[in-house]
Amino acid sequence: MKKSLLTFIVGGMLFTSCIKDHIGHGGGGNDDDNVDVSTLTFAKIGGFTNGAGEEGFAEISAFDPKTNKLFVVNPVETEVSVWDITSPSLSVKLTSISLAGTPNSVAVHDGVLAVAVENANKQMNGTIQTYNTESQTLMHTYNVGALPDMVTFSPNGKFIISANEGEPNDDYTVDPEGSVSVVDVQKNEVNTLFFTNCDAASIGNNFRVFGPNASAAQDIEPEYVAISDDSKYAYVSLQENNGMAVVDLKAMTISNVFGLGVKDHSLPENKLDASNEDGIVGNFQNWPVLGFFMPDAITYTELNGIGYIISANEGDSRDYDGYSEEERVKDLILDPTVFPNAADLQMDENIGRLKTTTANGDTDGDGDFDEIYAYGARSFSIWSTSGDLVYDSADEIGRKTLEVNPAYFNADEGEADGRSDDKGAEPESVTTLKVGESTLLFVGLERSGGVLVYDITNPNSPEYVNWLFDAMDVAPEGLLAVSKEDSPTGNALVVVTNEVSNTIAFYEIK
Repeated sequence: MKKSLLTFIVGGMLFTSCIKDHIGHGGGGNDDDNVDVSTLTFAKIGGFTNGAGEEGFAEISAFDPKTNKLFVVNPVETEVSVWDITSPSLSVKLTSISLAGTPNSVAVHDGVLAVAVENANKQMNGTIQTYNTESQTLMHTYNVGALPDMVTFSPNGKFIISANEGEPNDDYTVDPEGSVSVVDVQKNEVNTLFFTNCDAASIGNNFRVFGPNASAAQDIEPEYVAISDDSKYAYVSLQENNGMAVVDLKAMTISNVFGLGVKDHSLPENKLDASNEDGIVGNFQNWPVLGFFMPDAITYTELNGIGYIISANEGDSRDYDGYSEEERVKDLILDPTVFPNAADLQMDENIGRLKTTTANGDTDGDGDFDEIYAYGARSFSIWSTSGDLVYDSADEIGRKTLEVNPAYFNADEGEADGRSDDKGAEPESVTTLKVGESTLLFVGLERSGGVLVYDITNPNSPEYVNWLFDAMDVAPEGLLAVSKEDSPTGNALVVVTNEVSNTIAFYEIK
């Protein structure tokens, strides 16, 4: 049985407690004319640089087909940069939208732009601000939870939803509760949902609650939101917790929270290059290591009438002045019974340099580690809407990037193999696009760079299609698919927003 949540109102605030339940849901899809995916071409037709300084001038983008405007999160200049991409190869910079706080995310629906804005004090509540996409005038300001990190519209436009991460301060002395805010646009009201009275033991399946002196409600950090096609459910990735939450948008409750389990890197299909000091680029080995999935971006898609969640399993640790879980394997005391070859394992050329956690692994509480955990799964996964793993790409991302472009394998600022001891290629973002009767998945790789393309029409057996890559575009943070119906070129587009290079790239699909 999965663990579900009952939300109730106390003093005007919504709180949540864990109860046992099991739910499932999905919906239908739609198809266009038949297209042979193998005949598709992907061509970079343009791009531009947003800002003239170091990284952080371009993170997430949203496109408005009514005005052909692209809205780009620009946290360095505390603005949303605006570009006219009527001709993507000749994009024109327009007047930006200046903000009083730092923007983290943008979304567009039917001529309305929503911006997630964090408070100057990140531990205080933030806002969602909405703007008319044509006039760029402020329409509404909604108060939401602490550190709104991602915002999106429901497909029917009725709701705007933010994942409020609620991160602690650097000293770890102030840790606000993570939450999900749901704006009912028609009623002009906000419901902010919390995770009160939940705990890791009741949720299970390697769900993590581990911050010092933190309740589960404080420790849970919503990261990203995906919404079902019928606008009935929102799915929220809880990255550091290695879990996911489900919001029932009709009942306005968090109806389910589940852990995502772990990936066993001792299995033949789950090999990894775990060292950046072994002198070998692409040294795939099996190791006694478990990987937390820890998804960053997620997306919802329907395949053959069934709803699925697709995750980019980037991984993330907590590393603050007041508390850090990070450690390298060579600095752990490994249980001599479980790891009789500990000295060999802890050599730099093996898994000694692999970053692991001190928050998990000492299963018997005797001070040494009985299990070794890695951050992220170095993969993308397809999940049922109740949290069952349908498909994981295993070690395909590492092997494919090594095959197609070895100079950027697990790259660290362009240096091959530099991130093998950390999280590998770091799949960061995902989005899908319907092309005829097929569904394409795009996976952005923060470290290796570029975007992997898969045909996921059969969710049990995705097929590699292409790798969209340009060395000038570094660290894709945001991915946006534009259908041919909405595209200014008349052909489908993929818009890639690159955080380190501050570049936006346009790929046309024919």
